[in-house]
Amino acid sequence: MRITLSFRTDLYQADLAKPIDISLPLGQVKCFYAPELTKEPYRNGDFVGSVKKGAPVNYFNVSFNPHGNGTHTECLGHITKEHESVNQSIKQFHSIAALVSVELKAKGKSDRIITVTALKKACPKLLPEALIIRTLPNSKLKTSIDYSGSNPPFMDSRAMTYLVEQGVKHLLIDLPSVDREVDKGALAAHHIFWKVGPAYKKSEARKECSISELIYVDNKIKDGFYLLNLQFPPLELDASPSRPVIYKLKSV
Repeated sequence: MRITLSFRTDLYQADLAKPIDISLPLGQVKCFYAPELTKEPYRNGDFVGSVKKGAPVNYFNVSFNPHGNGTHTECLGHITKEHESVNQSIKQFHSIAALVSVELKAKGKSDRIITVTALKKACPKLLPEALIIRTLPNSKLKTSIDYSGSNPPFMDSRAMTYLVEQGVKHLLIDLPSVDREVDKGALAAHHIFWKVGPAYKKSEARKECSISELIYVDNKIKDGFYLLNLQFPPLELDASPSRPVIYKLKSV
């Protein structure tokens, strides 16, 4: 099935029969010392919720951490006392997205960051509402790694400021976090993105905006414009496991 849509002054076509999944399954990667994802059949007396163990259905309990066990989407409730939920905050599920590949730069002895210079070099002059960042070098190791304690790459504050100024509302990135693993709780990039904290008025908060982390974009997927479908279960939490799916756009 093909659909035609407009973006700015141009028309594009997307083939909905050719989705490109850029999510990672829960439990395949880990970060921030999150516990392992666990799943086990529900037990109640003689009932064990497993067909293998004689039950008529599989009926499993699952335990996981949305931020630490795989691809997830978070809202401003991640850093606020109000603890807003992603289900209540994010109401837009389709966007035009730009996929860009950004070279990481060394900073100091151990940090690797996304700089504003590298970001501007990779991005089109006019950004759509959604931006997907594939960091370089890009490796299959991103699909099975435990990032905990490794000081993974992150985004420089000036780079995040640039994205907000460009009107990016939905940011998707293949890193555990847009901020440094250990930063004494500053979370500078998160605060800049949602305009939350002492530097901002409460009315400035970007409640409808989202950050999706721990995605993976295979090297065979080319940079360019895509239709993004951001899928996540309706959890009343600051973050939810998510499944961003993109569709290549062709000019009509």
